[in-house]
Amino acid sequence: MRVLRLVSTIIAATLCLAASPPRANWLATVTVTPSGSHIIGNPKAAVKLTEFVSYTCSHCAHFQQQADAPLGLVYVASGKVALEIRNFVRDPIDLTAAMLTNCGGSARFQRNHNAFLLGQDKWIAVLGKATAAQQARWSTGSAMARRRAIANDFGFYRIMEQRGYDRPTVDRCLGDEAMAQRIAAQRAEGDRLGVEGTPSFMLNDVLLAGTHDWPSLQAQLSARF
Repeated sequence: MRVLRLVSTIIAATLCLAASPPRANWLATVTVTPSGSHIIGNPKAAVKLTEFVSYTCSHCAHFQQQADAPLGLVYVASGKVALEIRNFVRDPIDLTAAMLTNCGGSARFQRNHNAFLLGQDKWIAVLGKATAAQQARWSTGSAMARRRAIANDFGFYRIMEQRGYDRPTVDRCLGDEAMAQRIAAQRAEGDRLGVEGTPSFMLNDVLLAGTHDWPSLQAQLSARF
């Protein structure tokens, strides 16, 4: 009898597990908003965290190094926090990088985003070594010519190749003027909201004063849970 009860209990537990819906993988869930920003995580999360980012901002790169794992694993993965990434473009190099992070479907955004921020210390070094002729190419000629020059000089083609993109695909993204306008509009909206530097953050659409690094942001997130 005891053996029969044990077998029945195991069967019942197995049936319950089989009937349970699979848990959503919020870290792999990326939604593109009408403005072109990206929401990582549960789009219906109770807490919406918005990050204003610039790819040429060293503080943004440092934030990503510190926050990527804990923010994702502790907050976003739980489904309680959704992270929205908005561009706050500061210069033509930043715009070029932003356009390449947006290159491809939404599922590719996170890895593109990390590739440029976590590798920033390597590619940004070109800025201090560039010749006058190189710098002139970044600011003269057609928009497409400027972006291609930046992508070439800063090694962006190589970064994207490592991500599985061929050169024609990269060039199509660099020539997407509608995308460039959406990214520029995100900067304009950030200005309207009072964003003065990067990284800056909003919690449920409220701009956080004096919050520009992971320790100060983590304290405010922890206070909500």
